[in-house]
Amino acid sequence: MTFGTLYLIPTPLGPSPVEYSLPAQVLEIIDNIDLFVVEKPKSARAFLKYAGYSNPISEAKMVSLDKRSTEQDAMDIFMELMQGKNLGILSEAGAPGVADPGSLLVKIAHENNIKVSPLVGPSSFVLALMASGLNGQGFSFHGYLPINGNERTRKLKDLERFARTQKQTQIFMETPYRNDAMFESILKTCHPNTQLCIACDLTLNNEYIKTASIKDWKGIKPKINKRPAVFLLY
Repeated sequence: MTFGTLYLIPTPLGPSPVEYSLPAQVLEIIDNIDLFVVEKPKSARAFLKYAGYSNPISEAKMVSLDKRSTEQDAMDIFMELMQGKNLGILSEAGAPGVADPGSLLVKIAHENNIKVSPLVGPSSFVLALMASGLNGQGFSFHGYLPINGNERTRKLKDLERFARTQKQTQIFMETPYRNDAMFESILKTCHPNTQLCIACDLTLNNEYIKTASIKDWKGIKPKINKRPAVFLLY
């Protein structure tokens, strides 16, 4: 019996020409996916249109896997692979499986010796690290930090201490509408000499990337509210 392949399909970080984000090989694979595993079908269909999907978009088969999904939900989807279907995981933006619920399905695939194939495309935290000028040899990615103010402050202190003692760049994200609050928390919490990079709207025309000390950031008012951003501390 032939099993299917689980493809991890990166999606653009915003509106930019498709050829800027995805190689032609990825676009060819998309046309041969039997079932797309998505967070939101509406945005997944928008991506397929953007990618030049050759089949009728209304006929593209999709199943949802989001942060509320259970391991049983992922197992039900996994059975499609066992039946020989090729599945493609789509993130809302960037690389699937990284700060993304699709990692649950990837885990199950590995446990059952199903082929997992990551495709080339944008990854916001990798692009931010590349452009930051901070340590790219040792780094740690934390996804989203706690929302609660006190918990967030403790986490920031932990990350700053770890960056200093382990010499590792600490990378994290925030929901765009909370960017300003995160920025203020960083300024209040971190040492003046700590380096902070903010990378916003990566790969887009209005891309903004800047690295400076906390002391210097206090004299800067970056316009990052409601813009997808990555934060890096060192």
